[in-house]
Amino acid sequence: MTTTDLATLHARRVPPLGALNLTLLRLELRRLLRNRRTVIFTLVVPVMFFLLFGLNLPQGTDRFPHGNATAYVMISMGVYGAMLGTTSTGASVSIERSLGWSRQLRLTPLNPIAYIAVKLLLALAIGLMSVTAVYAAGAFTHKASMDTALWFETAAIAWVGSLTFAAFGLFMGYLLPGENVMQILGPGLALLAILGGLFFPLDDGSVMQQIGQFTPMFGLSALVHAPLTGKSFDPLWVVNVVGWLVVFAAGAVWRFRKDTARV
Repeated sequence: MTTTDLATLHARRVPPLGALNLTLLRLELRRLLRNRRTVIFTLVVPVMFFLLFGLNLPQGTDRFPHGNATAYVMISMGVYGAMLGTTSTGASVSIERSLGWSRQLRLTPLNPIAYIAVKLLLALAIGLMSVTAVYAAGAFTHKASMDTALWFETAAIAWVGSLTFAAFGLFMGYLLPGENVMQILGPGLALLAILGGLFFPLDDGSVMQQIGQFTPMFGLSALVHAPLTGKSFDPLWVVNVVGWLVVFAAGAVWRFRKDTARV
């Protein structure tokens, strides 16, 4: 058999993008939605937090340039819910690792990049559900008020920005033991949200602000709240989001290759 024949045979055996297809995404999404814990963390918890803190906020009617304080809380809870949903979805690979699934993938045409892409797309779908649920609660209660266009703009920023935490979840899922990953990530995400100014604005020049600007949540929190607060855009916010996305995605690919190499 010639080299050309071998190349042709290999091309036939390995599907485009390493078996990345809609069927795989659909099966993974269906399996994920059957997990009650995922549904609770994605849909119930962020909505409950908004109802508890957003509707009972004493300053809820206080105005920002383009909306009220309740809308600020709604945006924050939308981001937090998306962060929880995408991170937990990515971190679910820890369970697959404990079952030996990662080693089995080494025997398939699925390459690391395609597998990571499937997980990230799946996490984005979960993140979209979370953002939609929180914003629907805000609209239904009629307490959150902001310019009409900002409902769509902030929701889109929250959703797309949550991709960073999908990559974070994947990285942690490969880095940490399966039985401990969620116990570690839960408090860690809350801490990142606080340091990043998600729950309350950080004072300019404060020690927390100086520390928080280097955390993964800072850029996303600033980007998603700026349309409401009227704060001037800073390109470093985008650098923060993209930079951490690259770091976490590269870490996930590295750990996946290391994991599947041990067959």
